[in-house]
Amino acid sequence: MSASSEELAVIITERDSVGVIELNRADKFNCLSSAVHDSIEAAIDRFEASDHIRSVLICATGKHFCTGADLDEVQAYRANDNFGEFIEHGHRVLLRLERSALPVVAAVRGLCLAGGLELVLACDVVFAAEGARFGDQHAQYGLVPGWGGSQRLPRVVGQRRALDLMFSARWIDASAALNWGLANYVVADAELHSEALEYCHTLGRRSRGGIMTMKRLVHDGIQLSIDEALALEVAVAGQAMAAPDVSEGLSAFAEKRDPDFE
Repeated sequence: MSASSEELAVIITERDSVGVIELNRADKFNCLSSAVHDSIEAAIDRFEASDHIRSVLICATGKHFCTGADLDEVQAYRANDNFGEFIEHGHRVLLRLERSALPVVAAVRGLCLAGGLELVLACDVVFAAEGARFGDQHAQYGLVPGWGGSQRLPRVVGQRRALDLMFSARWIDASAALNWGLANYVVADAELHSEALEYCHTLGRRSRGGIMTMKRLVHDGIQLSIDEALALEVAVAGQAMAAPDVSEGLSAFAEKRDPDFE
């Protein structure tokens, strides 16, 4: 495991096959600044370029995952009349995260609000601690989601639930997040990091190419009609049969052993 300076806004490490992105602004509730976005983008570039990294885990130091954008930076951008630049920057980075070839897992404890919720919505799998709370705070401060919240949230939880969260600015607990499909797993607070990391290690034992292909199929297919998406699946599945991992997987099945993927 490589170490990074504790003074950094984001700590980037590697745990075997897992690339870890750890928000490190606990004194500011891990709010998102331009520097944080830059670090997330750089980490994704680094992990995708590595042959041995097979998944990405996003977590945070301190009691809370992330309470949204850095409002001091928001005010500074507004004062200079270039707030659009701040929005576009964050939008681009979260789109980059969502479209990463690698599976991205979020581990959420404490508060996950506004921009923090938008960050989670750009991830593929979400672990929530029992004490986690999710919400969209934009309406409370006269703001509007700008990092994908108004579009990704209804796609995950449905239009009515999304509008309720956005209009009311209320929080929901981990149990509701699980029920709504916003979280995949709810675990004890003390076990959050270990459970999420173990899940990522499980992905590391799967076919890297296979998982990357499935992620692309889901993300690309959801933008298409069902007929177009099914045709895409047929084409991609046929091409995937030529991959070395398929040969290894079928051999392992025949020999009653665990596969050893590249």
